[in-house]
Amino acid sequence: MPKKTVVIGFLGTQLDSGQGAGRWEKWRPTVSLAQHEDTLVHRLELIYTPTHAALAQRVKQDIATVSPDTEVRLVEMAIADPWDFGEVYAALYDWTRGYRFDTDREQYWTHITTGTHVAQICMFLLVESRFIPGVLLQTAPPKKQVQGDPGSYALIDLDLSRYDALAQRFEAEQRNAVDFLKSGIATRNRRFNALIDEIERVAVRSRAPILLTGPTGAGKSHLARRMFELKKARHQMKGEFVEVNCATLHGDGAASTLFGHKKGSFTGAAADRAGLLRTAHEGVLFLDEIGELGLDEQAMLLKAVEEKRFFPMGSDREVTSDFQLIAGTNRDLRIDVAAGRFREDLYARINLWSYTLPGLAQRPEDLEPNIEHLLARAAAESGRAVRFSAEAKAQYLRFAQSPEATWPGNFRDLSASVSRLATLADGGRISSALVEAELQRLRWHWQHAGSAGAPEGARLDALMGEEALDALDLFDRLQLEAVVRVCRESKTLSDAGRKLFHRSRTQRSVVNDADRLRKYLQKHGLSWDAVCSH
Repeated sequence: MPKKTVVIGFLGTQLDSGQGAGRWEKWRPTVSLAQHEDTLVHRLELIYTPTHAALAQRVKQDIATVSPDTEVRLVEMAIADPWDFGEVYAALYDWTRGYRFDTDREQYWTHITTGTHVAQICMFLLVESRFIPGVLLQTAPPKKQVQGDPGSYALIDLDLSRYDALAQRFEAEQRNAVDFLKSGIATRNRRFNALIDEIERVAVRSRAPILLTGPTGAGKSHLARRMFELKKARHQMKGEFVEVNCATLHGDGAASTLFGHKKGSFTGAAADRAGLLRTAHEGVLFLDEIGELGLDEQAMLLKAVEEKRFFPMGSDREVTSDFQLIAGTNRDLRIDVAAGRFREDLYARINLWSYTLPGLAQRPEDLEPNIEHLLARAAAESGRAVRFSAEAKAQYLRFAQSPEATWPGNFRDLSASVSRLATLADGGRISSALVEAELQRLRWHWQHAGSAGAPEGARLDALMGEEALDALDLFDRLQLEAVVRVCRESKTLSDAGRKLFHRSRTQRSVVNDADRLRKYLQKHGLSWDAVCSH
């Protein structure tokens, strides 16, 4: 048995009005609902305010004239201000919560042609949230005004799951946004992909501060700019992207650069200065290395972030700036908070959305797509295509993904390396010889640029050979490097053993530190004499 049709709608105080016989000569949206010969409205829930009770009665009588089978129920709703969103929504919500919907026997159409715009929006929201289980009903007058012509109507189902093509467009748009944030690089690291997926949703839905942590060169600045460009493309930002490295700010210059100053506020302040916070109005302010800010500047920044206003240096009048803050740091701000170097209240404010970008060594599977991306960028800049030979590419990737490649500068190191290879490639071809020279350059650079974990004295390749070294897990390699370093700093095998086992030796009934250390070295094919002679 087909379901009965029930329409819920507001009385149109203007469109449904009319006096005498002349009212039948114009199109009245509520009355027209009952005039469609191919559609029977079994019941109409007609909502009206007390001041329009007479009009509601007249419309009810007119519907009875054209459609005797349509039951009209008049629903009086005491709404003092039909343009007050809160009042209208509350009244409708209360009514729907008390209404007995019978979806097994009835289908519900919510009429949104009549009523104030506020009422129409409220009706839309109630249908979308399924408080009114049904669809929206939109009516329209006939193209030519002819007496008795009911015009047309359309049903709008807000269940978007029924519109696969539309849903696919939304999904494609989100994929495009994620791809944009990754600069078009097809990353393979699952953790990084999940991180970027969440950042995309936050970037387009929130203006709250975002904290990006991670080692130098991990891409914090680049990602912050891409987030801004994504918001700008979606018309969510009117202002500009303003970037400042807080490590370069010192003394009076720090507050002046960020918050501006009045002329004469300190020595050298020869003119007024707006400051970068005001420059970032309606845009994004990216404060890289935020942990380097002084405590006074941190207090001023907290006020600016929370209240959107602050005092420039030397001014007794506040200024305003509405910006989104993205902060970057390679430090653990929790440690700085505990040590009193960073304000706890500021950290709490900027830590709503916090993301740690993994270093390049933590994403070995992403090295290849990033190398291809950098080669394509180099080709676009130089106007000539550059490619690895198959052997050279395998050679470079084998080193780049090995524990030996620590990439302390992360993507800056990789970008510089690929740039050198692309520049030196004769005929646009990167050969094995060119790769070998580049790998030697990287080893030398990392060794002398502060490889604290593996100084010259603890190099294992000379002791074990590259093949045996490549067979070690990173954990075993780092542990062995530390042991070798202690051995070379000690006078005897026993002395080194005492240093290395100074805790566990107290728990043993028989103590032989030298023997324990000798067996550990033998496990890796090493001896005390071999270790100390290099």
